[in-house]
Amino acid sequence: MHQLVSGRAERPILLKPAAEATHSSREIRGIFGALGRLGYDVDALLALAGVTRADIEDPDRPIPGHVCTTVLAAACRQRLVKNLPLRLAAETPVGANPLLDYIVASSESVGEGLKRLARYLRLVNPFVNLEIREQDDPIRIVVHSAGNTFAAELTVSLSLMRMRGETAGNMRAEFVSLCHEPDDAREFERLLGCPVFTSASWTGWALSFEAFCLPLRRSDPLLRRWLEGKAAQLLATQPPRQDLAAEVCRLLAVNMAKGEMSIEFVARHLATTPRTLQRHLAAEGTSFDTHRNTVRKEAAAEFLADPTLSVGEVAYLLGFSEPAAFHRAFRRWYGTPPQVFRQLRSLPARATEAVLHSR
Repeated sequence: MHQLVSGRAERPILLKPAAEATHSSREIRGIFGALGRLGYDVDALLALAGVTRADIEDPDRPIPGHVCTTVLAAACRQRLVKNLPLRLAAETPVGANPLLDYIVASSESVGEGLKRLARYLRLVNPFVNLEIREQDDPIRIVVHSAGNTFAAELTVSLSLMRMRGETAGNMRAEFVSLCHEPDDAREFERLLGCPVFTSASWTGWALSFEAFCLPLRRSDPLLRRWLEGKAAQLLATQPPRQDLAAEVCRLLAVNMAKGEMSIEFVARHLATTPRTLQRHLAAEGTSFDTHRNTVRKEAAAEFLADPTLSVGEVAYLLGFSEPAAFHRAFRRWYGTPPQVFRQLRSLPARATEAVLHSR
């Protein structure tokens, strides 16, 4: 296991989207089959969500989006297996989410498959976004899940495993990065076949340009175009995304340079009160302080990469009242002083991770 900072394991958080979508039972049946293979009583879990096995097996029945959330939350509480999202990914075959799976599998290359996964992921997971940073070296596949660590682990694991499988095992990730501490990072390394860095500044995985360009073994342009037409029709029926946590993070990031990092400022721009904003975030299983801390953590690493900014100026830009407070926070985030972190930024990404882990 590779760590940037020390941290205790935390249970995955499952968030319910503010505007609930519905799914065809075809699109979610696979996840319940995987739970059964891992030893869970699927019928009992479904009953907690108010549905039955017959509901799930009806191919034309619309299933409310909260059913998956409720079932997976209950499975997490039982804790029959470690790394449940990772294990679910390993137990979920291609075709479990048929429309999305075959759109990805019929793409020309790893990169094109990942782009289509990012475009249509909302069909099966409405509260996760995938961002592909092609300008980075190595290329980064960044998962945005608004603090939902379960969804983050599942998305990272499934996307990496799918690409590896569709290249007949030829694609290898450079490394996986997780903002949190999973149950067992060593099992992630074993099943995903690459280093895993925990308590990092971002969540996702990285791959080389060569791996990004690898062809997929089932590329089929005609099938893909037909499937994408179906996917576009389905997306048009979904309610608009109402991701409050993402909007809070966006406002904090955009206005950080102005020193506007207060809940009063964000609430005013969202036409609400601080108390109401906190209440809505709490209903999503998160808090304003959590998101402000995440935005500061990610921005700190970016600002320190700019040699024209002093450490004191970085502290000011992040809204800290004094450099000492920034130093304490930075040590919590990365396990090292900001000056040392800045020096290490000149090293290649994987070397930096290894040096920080050794401290």
